[in-house]
Amino acid sequence: MTLEFADRVGRVEPSATLAISNKSAELAADGVDVVDLSVGEPDFDTPENIKQAAKDALDAGHTGYTSTPGIPALREALAEKLHADGLTQYEAQNVVVTPGGKQALYEIFQTLIDDGDEVALLDPAWVSYEAMVKLAGGSLARVDTAAHDFQLEGALDDLTETVSDDTELLVVNSPGNPHGAVYSDDALEAVRDLAVDHDITVISDEIYKEITYDGVEATSLGTLDGMDDRTITVNGFSKAYSMTGWRLGYFAGPEDLVTQSGKVHGHSVSCAVNFVQHAGVEALQNTDEAVEEMVAAFSERRDFLLELLRDHDVDVATPQGAFYMMPQVDEDDTAWCEEAIDEAHVAAVPGSAFGTPGYARFSYANSKERLAEAVERLSDADLI
Repeated sequence: MTLEFADRVGRVEPSATLAISNKSAELAADGVDVVDLSVGEPDFDTPENIKQAAKDALDAGHTGYTSTPGIPALREALAEKLHADGLTQYEAQNVVVTPGGKQALYEIFQTLIDDGDEVALLDPAWVSYEAMVKLAGGSLARVDTAAHDFQLEGALDDLTETVSDDTELLVVNSPGNPHGAVYSDDALEAVRDLAVDHDITVISDEIYKEITYDGVEATSLGTLDGMDDRTITVNGFSKAYSMTGWRLGYFAGPEDLVTQSGKVHGHSVSCAVNFVQHAGVEALQNTDEAVEEMVAAFSERRDFLLELLRDHDVDVATPQGAFYMMPQVDEDDTAWCEEAIDEAHVAAVPGSAFGTPGYARFSYANSKERLAEAVERLSDADLI
């Protein structure tokens, strides 16, 4: 028997980030010491109070299904967080809890995008945006920010020329993966003006919002005048609370979106894990100090890696958030990354996976010793 596959899966490629991580794991299983700069997760353990809250929830019997959009305590705690961020338009009924931020984004695309609908991305853009748009049948319009050190302000003319009344959705990710840029208020206000002029809905992906440096703060797009009813705010617990494997995310938007997306949510994942949701409440309410310590460590590592790369004359923009940077490597960035892992045993993700060839994404969610080892290996292999 020959299986016939749906057109939708033929429209997408496997995740480049997962492919590199898988290769790194395979080499490690064979005894090869790989310095992995490809992983998009903190290298810290989940804070103890969060783990204890999960254990307590298990002991209390919180092991069954929950209501589809999440337990009331977590939705209310998330509404309080959103209010503290200035997003006063959201109440608990505007929040949907999902098994990870990726699931939140998937449900939004599935709910809003029909065949042929245009979605605008700001490159370099996280790899799964493109795949999710294609799975929903949408088309892509892309705006390149690489020539402007990944800042949106320099690319506003291109964005203005790219979006139109035919644009259904625009995705804004600040602080951004893979570049670590934090978009200025002026740039976000320009996005607001375009969204209002062309009646565009905007996804504000804020998964790295709590991880910023040098006194920079990331503004939530939905706080701007005119954006309260056209912004869908996405966030999660993976990055700020080092809870990647717990799979806990959420989105907040208009109540009609909550209602309609509930069909996708209910017929796919049913709900996020019960006891994990209880741990999420603890994360929001009692973990600020641990988050601050992790961010301080990331900031120190960022400065350390920037200095090492610049000592080797590598051109790299200074990230203001998240825990990634994108040095320029080779025009054939995929071949460069393949050589890096095969010859230097350093894993990095090619920039072309994010729509920006000629670069590689380095994650500095690693110790300073391992970061120094990575740079030394790349130098010894004449890759930098």
